[in-house]
Amino acid sequence: MTPAPLTERLSDPRGPLFFPVTAYGPDGALDLDVYRTHVRRGVAAGASAVFAACGTGEFHALLPEEFEACVRAAVEATDGRVPVVAGAGYGTALAVRYARLAEAAGADGLLAMPPYLVLADQEGLLRHYREIAAATALPVIVYQRDNAVFTPRTVVELARTDGITGLKDGLGDLDLMQRIISAVRTEVPGDFLYFNGLPTAEQTQLAYHALGVTLYSSAVFCFAPEIALAYHQALTFGDTATVRRLLDGFYRPFVELRAQGRGYAVSLVKAGVRLRGLDVGEVRSPLHEPAEDHVKQLAQLIERGYALLEGDA
Repeated sequence: MTPAPLTERLSDPRGPLFFPVTAYGPDGALDLDVYRTHVRRGVAAGASAVFAACGTGEFHALLPEEFEACVRAAVEATDGRVPVVAGAGYGTALAVRYARLAEAAGADGLLAMPPYLVLADQEGLLRHYREIAAATALPVIVYQRDNAVFTPRTVVELARTDGITGLKDGLGDLDLMQRIISAVRTEVPGDFLYFNGLPTAEQTQLAYHALGVTLYSSAVFCFAPEIALAYHQALTFGDTATVRRLLDGFYRPFVELRAQGRGYAVSLVKAGVRLRGLDVGEVRSPLHEPAEDHVKQLAQLIERGYALLEGDA
C-alpha cells in the first residue's frame, strides 16, 4: 500500500476513475500481459485511480487466485502512480477472503459490492460491511445498489466505522443521496468520499456534481479515454458547451446502444477495447458478446465521438 490515505489521493481527481476490463486469451485463461498493457494505457491517459477486478472487470467470473493475480498485475502496472482499489463481494466470509487477497496483492483500497443474492435489513448490512472493514487495513468504499440500499442513518454508522471511507452510489436516487450527504456532513466530522457509480456515469454526472459528488466511474474511459477525459475536464472547468456536445452526440447514443442487450455494460465495453486495437478477449459466461450490428454501431459512435473532440461533427 502507498502511505498516503486513499481519501487524500482521491480528493482532487485529475480524471475519471478507470475500471479496466479483465483480459482473457483465446483459451479463456487470464492474459495478464494484455491486462497490464490495458492498465498502463489507462494510467498514462489520465485516470485518477484504477479499480481492478470490479464490475467491469468481471469480478463475478474470477476464481480467487485469478482475482489476486489481476489485482497484483494492476498494482505492478500502475507502479504507485495512482491508487489501486480492488473489488470484494459475495457473502461476508468470501468478501473477507477477497479483501485479504487484495491486501496481499498490494491494493490501496477495497470496493465492497453488495452481498450475494440475499435481501438483508439495515442491521445485517451494517454488520456485513463492518466485518469486511475489520478484516484488513485497507480503506473500504461501500457500493450502494440492487440489494444493498442504505438509509441515511445507516450511512452515518458506516462513516463512523473505522476503515470505511466512502460510498459509491449505483442506485440513482438523488433525493436519497442528498439526505445521505447531509446526514453524514452533519453528524460525522472529516472527509467521506462519494462516487457516482451508475452505468455510463457521465450521463448523470451533471446532477451528481450539483450534489458535490465529483468522483465517478467511466466505462467509456476503457476504450475512448480521450473522450472521457475531455468530458471530465469540461465538467470540472464549467465548459458547458463541450459537456452538452458530448452528451448529445456521444454519451446519450452510447447509453441507448448499451440498453439494447443485457450485460452490455460489460460486454459492449470490452468490444470497444477490442475495436481500439487491444485484444482483451471475450466476456465469460453468463455474459455474452454483443450482436455484430451493435458492434458496428459502436465503432461508428466511437468515430463520431472523436470527431466531436475535433469540432468536425
